[in-house]
Amino acid sequence: MYRRIRDLREDSDLLQRDLAEYLQCSQVCYSHYEMGKRDIPTDVLIKLADYYHTSTDYLLGRTDEKQAYPASKSCSEG
Repeated sequence: MYRRIRDLREDSDLLQRDLAEYLQCSQVCYSHYEMGKRDIPTDVLIKLADYYHTSTDYLLGRTDEKQAYPASKSCSEG
């Protein structure tokens, strides 16, 4: 997981500081996410998946499919 978030950031030509600002945390905190020194909270994982237009499963290494899942219909949409 940690390598994937680093690779996505580098592929997007972003600095750790850029992602830290987006996530509203310090650059050191974000750096710890990338190095695996700190567990990534669920809400941060979701924000990263949204930012990169991918799934949390991709970030977690549960799939190699980068494309996000299609939005599901709510029960009221029928």
